[in-house]
Amino acid sequence: MTLRRLMLFAAAFLIGAVGMVLWERYGPQSEAPALETGSVLVDHIRIDKSDRRLTAFTNGQAVLSFDIALGFGPVGTKELEGDGKTPEGLFKIDRRNSGSAYHLSLGIDYPQAGDIKRAQDAGTNPGGDIFIHGQPNGIGRFLTLSGDWTAGCIAVSNKEIEALWRITPLGTLVEIRP
Repeated sequence: MTLRRLMLFAAAFLIGAVGMVLWERYGPQSEAPALETGSVLVDHIRIDKSDRRLTAFTNGQAVLSFDIALGFGPVGTKELEGDGKTPEGLFKIDRRNSGSAYHLSLGIDYPQAGDIKRAQDAGTNPGGDIFIHGQPNGIGRFLTLSGDWTAGCIAVSNKEIEALWRITPLGTLVEIRP
């Protein structure tokens, strides 16, 4: 009888998980928040990796601050694809993706020329597709993943990326500190 209950529980759990994923993917979709023109826009985002903190600034004044998750191997700067590191240095927001695999994403212009040259000299690939983004689609409505889990991106909660999305235009400076 215990094995049968365990199997029923596992089946119910699996059906529930599949249902959540299908609902997230095919259920009612909300529009991506628009960039709030006319409001105060962010001109600088500082990411402190050691503190796991993102702070957004307008004219030197902090307007938002969030806890973050980083790549699964966060110590040091990104050197090659798959190392799990988040790059360090000065970057810019170069794209906005409302249809990403994560709830909204703001692209960072990594790799830059120096990163590409260093990787070519070492015979490696510097990696790419570094974003500030929300939680994975399918689970982000229900929970926020903890710990460092990305492949090198900066992750926040879905509510936090929505707030940041509304006030972050293309060209915003992104400073990623060790």
